[in-house]
Amino acid sequence: MSAAKARILLVDDDPALLRLLSIRLTAAGYDVATAESGSQALAQLAVRYPHLVITDLRMDGMDGLALFDSVHRSHPTLPVIILTAHGSIPEAVAATQRGVFGFLTKPFDGKDLMTQIERALRLSGSPQEHERGSSDDAWRKAILTRSPLMEDVLRQARLVAESDASVLINGESGTGKELIAQAIHQASRRRAQPFVAVNCGAIPEALLESELFGYTRGAFTGATHDHAGLFQAAHQGTLLLDEIGDMPMPLQVKLLRVLQERQVRPVGATKAIAVDVRIVSATHRNLDLEMQRGHFREALSSRLDVASLLLPNLGARREDIPLLAMHCLEQCAAKSHKHVTGFAPDALEMLIQAPWPGNVRQLLNVVEQTVVLSTTPIIPASLVMQALSANVSTMPVLDDAKHHFEQEYLVRLLKITQGNVSQAARLAGRNRTEFYRLLERHQLDPVQFRAAEV
Repeated sequence: MSAAKARILLVDDDPALLRLLSIRLTAAGYDVATAESGSQALAQLAVRYPHLVITDLRMDGMDGLALFDSVHRSHPTLPVIILTAHGSIPEAVAATQRGVFGFLTKPFDGKDLMTQIERALRLSGSPQEHERGSSDDAWRKAILTRSPLMEDVLRQARLVAESDASVLINGESGTGKELIAQAIHQASRRRAQPFVAVNCGAIPEALLESELFGYTRGAFTGATHDHAGLFQAAHQGTLLLDEIGDMPMPLQVKLLRVLQERQVRPVGATKAIAVDVRIVSATHRNLDLEMQRGHFREALSSRLDVASLLLPNLGARREDIPLLAMHCLEQCAAKSHKHVTGFAPDALEMLIQAPWPGNVRQLLNVVEQTVVLSTTPIIPASLVMQALSANVSTMPVLDDAKHHFEQEYLVRLLKITQGNVSQAARLAGRNRTEFYRLLERHQLDPVQFRAAEV
């Protein structure tokens, strides 16, 4: 893989060594950023997402392994190489068991380091800077983002796309789960074959079976001809089962049989038909909770959730709001044949600060309304406020509202305690173990809240 413009973050508390290594990697064609501490590195990660992190092991404050743990919690596929003058076999074994990509002892051989870097970039699934906008990057062209959280989701999507493993996409309503499913399809070897999507919650139970599996002539009243179902329509391609958490229990049994046998039997048929389909499913529901309630089959969940992705809500990727809003504005203005060119500064600030319970879908609705009603080239704050007020009636489902409240609550606690987990857990009335689980569920790193106060 070419090294051109791959972004590398170097972390070392020795300024001289940091400068020397930076010069070497820059000369090799890499785009290099540096940090003199683990906290500084985490702060940089929030604004400039690298393709690779190279860190010293022994540093004051947060050492290299602690930095790796913090990085890995939020960005599990971001490769980390650790350098140390105090290397030992036990340390190297411990580091690699925890998921560290590489471990080199100082003084290290320059060729060994370059080999590790090239291998990390090749295997990480990270698109290189020079590939942006090229045909190699076409698989994700429909997804606009500058968010580190979304970039990490896309990195994981690129990795899972290389296999035929079933993928479960979790995320609140309106976060773009179907776009991610389409991106996975476009990055896979099945890209030239059909991508078929079905919303399992939008079709009545009586019709969903025949829609998925097809039916034969005479199978029921009105079946005047044979009809191929969506599994057959997606043969050798990808089938998205959207809102899989809403699928009725009886149909879950039949779907499980299809996934196990790789065959479908149309309604009214006596013979099964072999199908070759890659399954991607999506849901805004917590399937673990649905299984506990007896609403979803554990065996089916195991089949669908071979690999899983979690999409952040719009509140967790606010840096994307101006990007998405302007893109939508340009499209709506062209469609409406209106000369609308942008938002007033206070209008854009209002969009960035809005709660967005409906996520990206709600943002696009608000922007479209402001474009349609605007009588000036620049959309004023008053029009944005009016559109936001009109969208208040769009109530989120209970699970989404609870998730949003829980995330905002945890963020406030971490801000109040400046990242002190013990104190935050006490205020929340939870033990540390349970509190850490909550933080992991919402991809919140207490270290970032401490760093923000430095």
